[in-house]
Amino acid sequence: MALKLPRGLYALIDDGVRPEVPVPQKARWALEGGAAVLQLRLEQTNDRVALAWIREVVGFAGSVPVIVNDRVDLCLVGQAAGVHLGDDDLPVDVARRLLGPEALIGMTTRDLADLARAKALGADHAGLGPIFSTSTKQVNAPPLGLERFAALVAASPLPIVGIAGIRLETIGGVARAGAHCAAVAGDLLNAEDVVARARVLKAAFEAGV
Repeated sequence: MALKLPRGLYALIDDGVRPEVPVPQKARWALEGGAAVLQLRLEQTNDRVALAWIREVVGFAGSVPVIVNDRVDLCLVGQAAGVHLGDDDLPVDVARRLLGPEALIGMTTRDLADLARAKALGADHAGLGPIFSTSTKQVNAPPLGLERFAALVAASPLPIVGIAGIRLETIGGVARAGAHCAAVAGDLLNAEDVVARARVLKAAFEAGV
């Protein structure tokens, strides 16, 4: 299967990180800094505003795919490129029927059994982690660490997005472990200059490939 997800920095645009900055502005900064993928995580935003923001970001993102976290309905109506699904969301195969064959669908995974299930259900890629501990989102699973992460990536039937706790100091190691993308939220969005931070994160990932 041809990879549909661009390789590189996967910017997690979380409405709970620097909530005083509108999501579209954070997305613009990440794009300017060279993010390969944008995921919009809108857990603290009402649906009406979330839909408006998704449509706005899709409108200026150009060729960079915009993925909506959790919400298949908002992805569909907002005409985003795809959705990322966790344990409590709609199953991947149901999302595929709703969104169609061209949609990018990712699934959160913790181990090899999850990765096999993601493949069987029709996911395009898998978010694998947590690699490190994170304070951005509550995760009820122990950190894998880079050694275990690398072993799972090597055995995975799908391209892997490394998730959780990734920082500038570790993103190169995530790339060397074989990740197709590295998802970054706090270390990106909390930077004084988000554009500059995105650029150095992108460069560090590319240097580690």
